[in-house]
Amino acid sequence: MHSTPFDFISLRRAYESGTSPQDIVLECFRRIGEIGDPGIFISLRDQGVVFAEAEALGKHDPASKPLWGIPFAVKDNIDAAGMPTTAACPDFEHVAHEDAFCVRRLREAGALLIGKTNLDQFATGLVGVRSPYPIPKNAIDPEIVPGGSSSGSAVAVAHGIVGFALGTDTAGSGRVPAALNNIVGLKPTLGALSASGVVPACRTLDTVSVFALTVDDAYAAYRAAAGYDDKDAYSKDIRVSDIANLPRGLVVGVPDANTIEFFGDTDQAASFSHTLALLKNDGVEIVELDFTPLYRIAEMLYEGAWVAERYAAIRNIVETRPDGLHPVTRQIISAANRLSAADAFDGIYRLQDLKRLAGPMIDGVDLLCVPTIPTFYTVSDLEADPIGPNSRLGTYTNFVNLLDLCGLAVPTAARGDGRPGGVTLLAAAGHDALIASLGARLHCAAGVALGATGWRQHPLPDRNPRPLSSEIAVAMVGAHMSGLPLNGDVTRLGGRYLYASKTAPSYRFYSLAGGPPKRPGLVRAENGASIALEVWALPEDQFGAFMKGIPQPLSIGTIDLADGSQANGFLCEPAGLEGAEDITACGGWRAYLQQVA
Repeated sequence: MHSTPFDFISLRRAYESGTSPQDIVLECFRRIGEIGDPGIFISLRDQGVVFAEAEALGKHDPASKPLWGIPFAVKDNIDAAGMPTTAACPDFEHVAHEDAFCVRRLREAGALLIGKTNLDQFATGLVGVRSPYPIPKNAIDPEIVPGGSSSGSAVAVAHGIVGFALGTDTAGSGRVPAALNNIVGLKPTLGALSASGVVPACRTLDTVSVFALTVDDAYAAYRAAAGYDDKDAYSKDIRVSDIANLPRGLVVGVPDANTIEFFGDTDQAASFSHTLALLKNDGVEIVELDFTPLYRIAEMLYEGAWVAERYAAIRNIVETRPDGLHPVTRQIISAANRLSAADAFDGIYRLQDLKRLAGPMIDGVDLLCVPTIPTFYTVSDLEADPIGPNSRLGTYTNFVNLLDLCGLAVPTAARGDGRPGGVTLLAAAGHDALIASLGARLHCAAGVALGATGWRQHPLPDRNPRPLSSEIAVAMVGAHMSGLPLNGDVTRLGGRYLYASKTAPSYRFYSLAGGPPKRPGLVRAENGASIALEVWALPEDQFGAFMKGIPQPLSIGTIDLADGSQANGFLCEPAGLEGAEDITACGGWRAYLQQVA
């Protein structure tokens, strides 16, 4: 039992072999004692109460309860019924009467709450040392800061105390601690996880985040917690898709040579270059971008409107009990006293101007890849300068929520000096599954141990991608396929790649007359062959918009696939074949394009 890894695959195998959830709970508490770091948890649940909840789960049933028996922790700015919520401020402490919306959903999915973790006070900081409680020790190297603000959650996962933990993320608090502790940090699309029952930092930018040992584990917890909450005015009805296979021809934007910043850390620079080389070898196109507009946006997070928003979130404490605040927290948030409402609006206007500059750059790629942190800082560095290192740690994180991007921090191969490597993948809102798909491949390719545990990764699971009930599967045979000129018409409507396949051997394939651009035509025929295609999922409510862009003689019909299944897909009316070239022998549109290039 002591050697049981707490990644989800290992836990499920343990349960299938007869381990009880009570055994796992007992092991959680044993590990807490063995590690002996009083800074990780602010409060723990009664072990007997958790035992009773474990017994109440009944027979192992991950089908109906996808997180059955998975132990987890939550950052102590998130409510758990019957437990104190402190936000790392004793003067703020109160007992929660009910679970936060996301905590309730996780427990309904079978997860077992162990305790509440330490944080930078009121989620203000990226370092993890701004707490009146004992400071959590970084799980990899106690000389390095643990990262904040979700310090305790990240350290608990990195030590293998729990299978996953919730944090929150406004400026990077769900990503920076992940990088510093060699684990995965998922910052979902804003609004996908309800903030009901969460102490706000910047309510317009906050999101609950997930720490786990693997991308698949983080994404499974995210799927269980996600859901629309009509009590949260910022909640959104976000489609949560499966992690799928990667489409061909992904275009990834990275900071160019003039704007990438490592503050002199050559090991970090070499680590990032190594990751980009892996992406290129995997067929990804790397595009260098001028990140200046993103850095200007990042600088705004601790200026004007958003400092005032932090002030508004804890106004009662700031104005009536300021001595209860950590000195650095008070210094940062009290800066709002010098701001007017006009200053706030000036900031909002400037952000909109910068978004206009950054938008085309982001829209021109499928996703972004950045170092999660530019360099490392020690606890002694923060003692000497409490502000500067914190600001630099946010170089690649502070702009993300202001632009409503989703993000995923993943470990990569260790740096030359042995410290953890890591990058963050960023994409437009709603593309969480895409960054998870690439992140899982990157993490697996790195081959690094999980967190600080020494446990090894499992091979990537087989993906069985399928459309959601709110989606329509469409087979693409031409320029709408990944990496080809019209693929943007699919992705802009929320389309996502499922898998590559072929038709049954009963179709002829043509290059239609006219153009440019060249267009293919697929026609059912007795003397046919199998033609390569890709199956994509389109949101039902966007299917009409997609069809508006499809010209005659093309239409959508039912295509027989090589495996005996069927999919909606592009077919050509026979009348459209006049002057067309029969290219069936090429076997697909890509092969034809290569032939005529």
